[in-house]
Amino acid sequence: MKPAVIYARVSSKDQEREGYSIPAQLKLLREYAHAHEFEVAREFVDVETAKISGRKQFGAMVRFFRENRSCRTAIVEKTDRLYRNFRDCVTLEDLEIEIHLPKEGQVIGKDSKSQAKLVHGIQVVIARNYIENLREEVRKGMREKAEQGIYPSRPPLGYCNNKLEHTIEIDSRKAPLARRMFELYASGRHSLANVRNVLKTEFGQLLAKGYLERLLKNPFYKGQFIWEDKLYNGTHAPLISAEVFEQVQSVFRGHNKPKYRSRDFAFSGLLRCAYDNCTVTAELKKNRYTYYHCTGYRGKCELPYFREEELGDRLGSVLRDIHIPDDVLSQLEKSLLSDKSRDEAIRKQQAERLRQRLSAVRHRLDQAYLDKLDGKISEEFWTRKSAEWVSEEQQILLAMQGLEQANPERVLDAVRTLELANKAYFLYVKQPPIAKAKLLKMVLSNCAVDAASVYPTYRKPFDLIFLRTKNEEWRARGDSNSRPSA
Repeated sequence: MKPAVIYARVSSKDQEREGYSIPAQLKLLREYAHAHEFEVAREFVDVETAKISGRKQFGAMVRFFRENRSCRTAIVEKTDRLYRNFRDCVTLEDLEIEIHLPKEGQVIGKDSKSQAKLVHGIQVVIARNYIENLREEVRKGMREKAEQGIYPSRPPLGYCNNKLEHTIEIDSRKAPLARRMFELYASGRHSLANVRNVLKTEFGQLLAKGYLERLLKNPFYKGQFIWEDKLYNGTHAPLISAEVFEQVQSVFRGHNKPKYRSRDFAFSGLLRCAYDNCTVTAELKKNRYTYYHCTGYRGKCELPYFREEELGDRLGSVLRDIHIPDDVLSQLEKSLLSDKSRDEAIRKQQAERLRQRLSAVRHRLDQAYLDKLDGKISEEFWTRKSAEWVSEEQQILLAMQGLEQANPERVLDAVRTLELANKAYFLYVKQPPIAKAKLLKMVLSNCAVDAASVYPTYRKPFDLIFLRTKNEEWRARGDSNSRPSA
């Protein structure tokens, strides 16, 4: 039997406490491994939230693959259980891991057909969009909490969370220290260094200078707080008066020079120098012309200065190189929509078979229970058979739920991605620089530039589309059901 690992993940602690999602995933994956004659070498389970980056067990699984070259198979429920970003996908590709996705009916490996890889790449993009949506929902919930006057995070020094009542209270141990630091700095006779020394002497706690400054500028202490750059009136009790807080800010304004924000440039952060791998930065000349050039961090560089308009025209080739011809786009859309219709028909057939099996199992249970009451079967026989039938009933319900959770809208998202590749360049040429850069960042993860050329690194699945365009592999197969080879 071939060795394989199982990976399961839930996206919130609530799902883990319910005890449903992880056991359901593991049960499905173990049954799949048994049916396909895989020997499960390890099981990895992650319980993480959408706003926390990194997964401990995913990293442990990658280390296991690196240390055990004989095991090259991972079994995961579906794409969005495995990937949270493009780096995860590339990591497993580099290790040449064969990925089995039972709920999606896919096996992705180095020998998979290019069309399967293209669709899988699109699903990775959609999985990332799902994670981003979860993050947006978390932020939305926190924003609603802020609108109610409740600070949706940890309070600063001098306050503590009441976990039972879900409120923020004054910390009687730390509040005197917080009041004292405002009192000292509001007098205008102490620098931050002096204030931290006095606090160390009086309270035995040494605060970092930068941390102390952030505390003194935090409106939380006067009964307000800032969330997502917006000021809210909090429901918590203030530690100091608004007058004392404003006096502290006045002292800061007297001690500090005004700060000026730098200008935002369209392609900033998108490009690197192909000669020395430094960042390509921008500056304004004569207060109207924007030029891009290498930062020169590693010494003198051969990269010339580029006007923003010239650079924008050169970067347009990046989108022209992923253009899908109209006839190929039409064939791919028909193929995906045809697959969607076929999958829906198969799902309906499977659902009907499962309903019939469920009805039969429940009928057996009911009949056997009546037979036990009538004394036709023994208690031992009833206990053994009812346990088997209940287990079978749970498996059928699990399978039915899996069918209900299937997401046919992913096919439509895949079609939209292909349409973007078809129209990206034509949209690009009509846009101002800021909009051009936004479109490029949807397609690229990185881009290097030298005096004559640009060297893009495409996000998935646009890298696959680029390869097919470059090699002109959009020809249809020579069979009765002609479809593009990609």
